[in-house]
Amino acid sequence: MSKRKTLIKVKPNKYKNGDIVKVSFMVMHPMETGLRKDKTTGKFIPAEYIKNVKFEYNGKVFTNMNIWETLSVNPVLTTYMKVDGEGVLKVTFTDNEGAVEESSQKIKPKG
Repeated sequence: MSKRKTLIKVKPNKYKNGDIVKVSFMVMHPMETGLRKDKTTGKFIPAEYIKNVKFEYNGKVFTNMNIWETLSVNPVLTTYMKVDGEGVLKVTFTDNEGAVEESSQKIKPKG
C-alpha cells in the first residue's frame, strides 16, 4: 500500500496545558468491503479497509479503535485527549492486508 494522504486536526486551535481537545483524523482510503462488483468487469472488488487506528500522545496510547469494512470511504475518526505539555500526537492505522501507516503532529500548548 502506498502512503495515503492523512490529516490530523486539533480543536480548538489555541489550547493550554490541562485542556481537553478534540482530535480528528481523516485518511483518504477506499474502504472496500469485498462485496461490491466492478461495473465493467462484473468481478468483485477486493476487500481493502482499515482494521485498527491507534492514537498516541508522547508515546502513550489514549485511544485504540477497531474498525470494520462498513465504515465510509475516506473516514474521519474523532476522539478527545487531555493536553499535558508539549509533545507529539501520533496516529497509526493498520489495514486488512497488514500495511501500517502513521501520521503525526506537534502539540504546543499556549500558556
